[in-house]
Amino acid sequence: MPAKTTIRSSPAKTTTRSSSAKTTTRASKAGQADQMCAGVPSTVARSDSKAVRTWMKAHDSAVGTHGEGQRAHRAAYAALKHTHERIGDRWQPKPSPGPSDAQAKQSTPASVRRPRPTAEGVNANAPLTRLREMARELEISGRTRMTKDELVSAIKKANRRAAAAARRRPGAAR
Repeated sequence: MPAKTTIRSSPAKTTTRSSSAKTTTRASKAGQADQMCAGVPSTVARSDSKAVRTWMKAHDSAVGTHGEGQRAHRAAYAALKHTHERIGDRWQPKPSPGPSDAQAKQSTPASVRRPRPTAEGVNANAPLTRLREMARELEISGRTRMTKDELVSAIKKANRRAAAAARRRPGAAR
């Protein structure tokens, strides 16, 4: 028999609920999270729920505008890069939102006419201290002597390596 939990929402009102309801709610939330990650790139699927929601919302909107395909994925990643940065094999919220590199700063017509190289999710506009923190998380050696551009390149390389290793793990999101 499930245990009973007493919940007081106000001094006059008391509600009793069984612990099996709590377990069912957790199971349904886990199922929703799994369903939400279906069709999402693996690095986004390994990230927090806000990153997944941001990517999905932007992707769905772009599919409505451009149709399914590469343009929709690019638009979704562009939206994600404004709020998150890629560290290792997942996306983490940025300290402050905004464009992450020179390509993201451009308007849409300009970015199509004159594409620039991207930083692959690394926040290249972050201060040097923040880039060194990311490099420390990724265990990049020699980070204290690197310039900002060298740090961005080293973080990009470490991110690619971490994502590839995560894809090789058994049971990893693909």
